[in-house]
Parts: sequence; C-alpha cells; structure tokens
Amino acid sequence: MPVVSSHPRSTVFSRLATWTCIGSLLTGCAVTPRPIDPVAHGARLQEQLKSVIASEAPITGPIGLYEAMARAVKYNLDYRIEVMDEILRARQLELKSHDQLPQLVATGNQSLRNNQPGGRSRSLVTGLESQESSTSSDKNARTAELSLSWDVLDFGLSYVRAQQGANESLISLERRRKVINRIIEDVRTAYWRAVSADRTLDQLGRVNGMAVEALRESQKLEDRKVVGPLQALNFQRDLLQIQADVAKLQRELVLAKRQLAALMNIAPDQDFQLEIPDRTESVPELPGSVGEMVTLAFQLRPELREGAYRMRINDQELQAALIQNLPSLRGVLGINHDANRLLDNQNWLSASTRTSWNLLNVFRYPAMRRALEAQGDVLQQRQLALAMAVLTQVSVARVRFTQVGRELALARRQQLVHARILSMTRAGSAASTISRQQLVREEMASVLSEIKFDLAYADMQNAYANLYASIGIDTFGPDITGREDLPTLARSLEQLWRARASDQL
Repeated sequence: MPVVSSHPRSTVFSRLATWTCIGSLLTGCAVTPRPIDPVAHGARLQEQLKSVIASEAPITGPIGLYEAMARAVKYNLDYRIEVMDEILRARQLELKSHDQLPQLVATGNQSLRNNQPGGRSRSLVTGLESQESSTSSDKNARTAELSLSWDVLDFGLSYVRAQQGANESLISLERRRKVINRIIEDVRTAYWRAVSADRTLDQLGRVNGMAVEALRESQKLEDRKVVGPLQALNFQRDLLQIQADVAKLQRELVLAKRQLAALMNIAPDQDFQLEIPDRTESVPELPGSVGEMVTLAFQLRPELREGAYRMRINDQELQAALIQNLPSLRGVLGINHDANRLLDNQNWLSASTRTSWNLLNVFRYPAMRRALEAQGDVLQQRQLALAMAVLTQVSVARVRFTQVGRELALARRQQLVHARILSMTRAGSAASTISRQQLVREEMASVLSEIKFDLAYADMQNAYANLYASIGIDTFGPDITGREDLPTLARSLEQLWRARASDQL
C-alpha cells in the first residue's frame, strides 16, 4: 500500500516541478523597458551633427546670394529629409513591383525516428488482418520540392498596389518641391536682412554712442537751465525713440544672420561674411497677368498636384476593393523528389489548380465601395477648397509685390532726403550754426533711413520669391539635382533668377 500511494504524490511533485521550470523560463524571457541614456544620446547627436557639418564644403570667402541659395539646396537638413523620402518611395515602388512576380519556392524536409514506421493492414472485405507488419517508407525520410505558383487575384492586387506606390513616389516629389521653394524664399529674405545688418550695425553702434552722449549733455543743459525744460524734454524724447528703434532693428538684423546660417546648415558659432552689394531700388517685372499666374498656379502648385495624386490613389483603392472580392485562381507547377527507396518513382512532376471565393465578400463590397466613394468626395472638396486658397494666395502675393515695390521707392526717396539733410547738418555743425544735439539726431535718423531702405528691399525680395512660390514655379532649374558642386549650383541659380527678373512668363 505505501508503494501504491506514493505514485500520485510523486506525479504531483513532478508536474509541479515541470510547471515551475516552465514558469521560470517564461519569466526569464520577459522584456523590460530600457530607457536611453540621455548623456550618451546627446553626445551621439552632437557627434553626428559635427560629422554632417564637417562633410560640407568650407567657407572660403564672403557668401553671395546665389551661393547662399546653393548651400541651402545642397546642405539644408529639411530638404535632405524630403530627398531621402523620395528615394524611400522609389525603393518601395521597386519592392511592390516585385510582388507581381510568381512565387518560386524551394522546400526541403528531413525527418528521423528511432524505429520503423511499419504497420499491419486489415481487409475491408473479410476483416482479416495481415500476420506480418510491413512498411512502404524508410525510417529516415527526405523530400524536396521546387514549385512555381501564380495567383491571378494576387497579381491584379499587386499591380494596383504598385500603381499606388508610383503615385506615392510622385507625391514625395511634390513635397520636395514645396520644401525647396519655401527654403529659397526664406534664404532670399534672410540674406538681404543679414546684408543690411553687416552694412549698418557698426553705424548703429556708433550713432547709439553719440545718442547716449547727447542725452547726457542735454540733461546737463537742462540742469543748468541753459535751455528750457520743454525743449530739452522734447529733444530727449526724440533721442529715446530713435534709440528704441535702433534696439529693435539691431535685434531683427542680428537674428537674420543666424537664420541664414541655419538655412545653409552652418554651425551657429561659425562666423562668416556676406558679399555687400550696392544699394538699388530696381524692382523685377511681374511674371505675367493675373489670369496667366492663376492658370499656372492651378497647373504647378505642389499642394494641388499632391491632392490630384491622392484622388488617383483613392480611385485605385476602389479597383483594389473590387479585385479583393473576386474569386481567387491559383495554379501550381512543381518538381518533386522523395528519397524513400521503397517508392517506384522517387522523382515526379506535379500540377494543380485551386479556385476559392469568400462568398461573404459579396455583402461586404458595397459597404467598402460606399466608404471609398465618400472618401473621394472629401478629397474632391478639399481640392476645391485648396484651389480657392491658391487663387487667393496668388492674388495677395501679386498685390503685396506691387505694394512693396511702392514702399521700396518711398524708402529710397526718404533715404536720399535724409542723406541730403545730414550733409547740410554736418556743414552747419562745422560752421557752429547747428547744435551738436541736432547733428546727433540727424545722424541717427539718416542711419535708420538706410536700414529701413535695406529692409524694404529685403521685403521686396521676399515678396518676389513668394510670388513665384504662390504660382508653384520651381526656384531651381530642371537640370538641378542637388548633388552638383557649389559653384555649379550657384551659377545655375543665378542664371535662372536673373532671367526671371527680366523676362515674363
């Protein structure tokens, strides 16, 4: 009896031990979250940025407008993202194209056992069993198969998916166009503001120092009652207002150079010089009439073209939904080998066809079609709303460009008047007929007029680039890929923009 009663207990213990081992293994395989090391992560990013910047062409002299645009095209990281995304879409399209090919599958199988797979047989007529066991298989089995299969339904669906992938690739191209147009527009604005900074910041510092000294002298004159209090306070008010304007302009101009550096992917702590062109009030010609500009915008704007590709993808999704609900027809052709020595034929060819159809899809397809049609209506409405927005943008950009041109002409006239006043004031100060306070005031007003003229010219350049961006015309030539060297890129951009400044659409 003790021996018999020990079996259940030992069985329970053995099962408990088995489950304990399994539980321990599963617990050991559990995955726990492992946060990144912020110090190592930050250091890695710094090294990667240094490596990217170090691979760029060094700055060997003052940077002109077209070199700045070329550096943005070649090195701007936002633009690189779009270029890489375009490459990714092309690779995905190539991958989807391979899905249309038949499947060629090689299969090998080997099985081992410790005894023979034999057995007896029983007659279905008499019910008698054979006296001896027999086998028709070896103890160790090895088989191989090479099969070629092709599904008509999979081919049709893969073809539609490849077409959708081609449209996604075209969408990535439009996004790249949109990004580079925005970058070129920003470069033109930041460059001319940075030029104004390089040209006038030293003068601003000098005149600001003169203002501080004039305020001190004015306070002394007021304290000694040499001039009336109201006259002194009015003079101080004018100087303080000019100082406030100077401080605001200094902040805007200093930031412009940093913004330009970021667009060109130059390190923030790297100093560089800009080419200082002569001041000019020339304004480029408008690129065509309003009707011509709107027509081109509807044809070329990246957002509208992307919307058209989205609608095409939705139409293709309707085709895919229909194909998915059709019967599937698969054909298979195979070459087979079995190493079993007891077979009469160890090698043979096989062919088969199989048709299948999920009949419930017949009820599912109408709902899918209605959903996709509703999505198509949404895309169509978005396209119309975007077209109206583009129409407004073109109109606003044209009016803004015209208005900024007038403001530039006015700023130029103001700058010339201030220059003449300053010349006469300096002559009067030398002859001791004009006070030092008035000289300081005119010096500051003249410098401010020069800066405002530069800023008006920068606004005109920005409005000019925005005008082309609103139309959707590329800011770089069709021969540009971004992989050219900097001099080639700069020459191409200069030729394009100079031609646009003198020609109409």
